[in-house]
Amino acid sequence: MHELIRTLLATGLVLGVLVFVHELGHYLAARWRGVHVDAFSIGFGRPLLRWHDRVGTEWRVCWIPIGGYVKPHGFEGPEDATPEQKAAWIPGKTFHDKPVGSRAIVILAGPVFNFLLAIILFTGLFYFAGQQAAGRRVAGVVASSAAATAGLRAGDEIEQVGAVSVHSFDDLQPLIARQPGAQTTLLVRRDGHELSLPVTFGQVQSGGHAVGQLGANFAVTVGAPLPFGKAVVAGAAMTWHVTVQTLAGVWQMLTGQHSARDLGGTLRIAQMSGQAAQYGVASLISFMALLSVNLGLINLFPIPILDGGRLVFYALEAILRRPVPRRVQEISFQAGFAVIAGLFLFSTFNDLASFGVFHWLSHKGG
Repeated sequence: MHELIRTLLATGLVLGVLVFVHELGHYLAARWRGVHVDAFSIGFGRPLLRWHDRVGTEWRVCWIPIGGYVKPHGFEGPEDATPEQKAAWIPGKTFHDKPVGSRAIVILAGPVFNFLLAIILFTGLFYFAGQQAAGRRVAGVVASSAAATAGLRAGDEIEQVGAVSVHSFDDLQPLIARQPGAQTTLLVRRDGHELSLPVTFGQVQSGGHAVGQLGANFAVTVGAPLPFGKAVVAGAAMTWHVTVQTLAGVWQMLTGQHSARDLGGTLRIAQMSGQAAQYGVASLISFMALLSVNLGLINLFPIPILDGGRLVFYALEAILRRPVPRRVQEISFQAGFAVIAGLFLFSTFNDLASFGVFHWLSHKGG
């Protein structure tokens, strides 16, 4: 019960913060571009809290904490608005009347704020706690693995793989992955002496492709807290690194190099939030930063109904000097909704399968 409560609280905190920051980007950009905001909601469903600020925006906190939205004034446009909505429009404050550049800024600001949040969170971690990194020092060896067969021991520091020097785990991991079943040597430092260990890498299948495997765990080191300026630079660099790695992972799924079964959804996020909270505040903040990058990227995908899809329409409008035909937008949004719904169902299926639900049901049924 204690673990369930921790997971629920951590999930609510993580998703609540990420959604709030994303929608705050839309809200502040709308205010900057002179668009009135009718509503700012965190969560969906019946509001638990509701109040109006001095400019007339209704703020809501709803009982379903997954998601949220900002409703710019006049977002629906003249073709979709009811006579009552049109009568309530404030001249000069409607979203649809703003130039295409202003509308694009309002939409783009949500994902941008997610990237800014990641930079701030990483910066705070590096400034207060130091930067963690997996080094090249072996922390443990998996029994019967390639590392164990080669005679690798905990405490060994790998300096070379074949003729290639390695300086960190980031150098070592892809080097091994590219050589499934390869016979080579490891140059290691043990007790102040260098040793050359013959090794034959193991291999595992991932997305239909063989990937090299050593079978060793590597120690994670925590450096001293960084000065603020260096922490900001390191935070931005880490955000960029996570962005690149995430896009690479998506590309590998699309090209079949990586299994789509690894695609997780809301349930997996909840599980990982609880696990991160178990290891402390720093772990939870690091997980929140990673998730913030993912949320920003997902929203920039050119899928109608997402921010990225709307930006594509605005780019076409700027090029053609007229809006994309309404019928084209409607069909695109319907297709986009179907894609997002399909991804949600697929990721939820993956989550349930990873939790062993279907295995349990099959045994219960038998």
